[in-house]
Amino acid sequence: MRRHRRKGLNFYHKKKIISASLIQEIASWVLGIVVAVFLAFVLTWFAGLRTSVIGVSMEPGLTNGQEILVNRFSYKLFSPRQGDVIVFLPNGNQNAHYYVKRVVAVPGQKVQIRSGILYVDGKAYGDEDMDLIASAGIAENEIKLGDDEYFVMGDNFNSSEDSRSANIGPVKKSTIIGQAWFHFGNGSDGLGFIK
Repeated sequence: MRRHRRKGLNFYHKKKIISASLIQEIASWVLGIVVAVFLAFVLTWFAGLRTSVIGVSMEPGLTNGQEILVNRFSYKLFSPRQGDVIVFLPNGNQNAHYYVKRVVAVPGQKVQIRSGILYVDGKAYGDEDMDLIASAGIAENEIKLGDDEYFVMGDNFNSSEDSRSANIGPVKKSTIIGQAWFHFGNGSDGLGFIK
C-alpha cells in the first residue's frame, strides 16, 4: 500500500496536555480568592454591620432606605470626632431602629441654637449658606456635654429627630454602634464613602 503524501504546508495537531504547573497555578488563584472572601466575611461580621437609613434626616447625602456599612471596631480604639456620621441606638434602646446622624459637638463642648443658627463653643457651626434651623428643641438653652456625651443632628436638620429632641438628647458613647463609612447607592447614586 502506498502512502500519499500531501503537498503544501502540513501542521501536526498535538493534543494539549494540562500540566501540573497549570493546575497548581489555578489552585493557588482559587485558594487566594477563597481566603480573601473568607477574610472579608469575617471582618464584616466582627468589625462591621450593614443597616439601612430610615427617614430623610440625612438627605441629601444619605437617602431613605439606602444601605450603609458601619465600622463597629474604630470607636473601640478612638472616640467619635466632630463631623463623623455615627450609628446609635437612642438611649440604648435595643428595640429601636438604628439612628444615623452627624456628630456636631463632642464631650466638653457647649452647644446652643440661637436665631436658627447652631453654635458650638460660641462659634457658628457649618457654612453661611445653610438653612436656618426651625426648631432649637432642648438646645434653645446652652448645653454643656458630659465626658461621654455627643450632640448629633441630621444633615437635613429641619426634618430630623436628633439630640435636640428631649427623648433623645445628647448621645452617650455606650449607645454608639459605630461609624457609618460606606453607602450603597439608590438608583444612580452609586457606591461611595460617607463624607
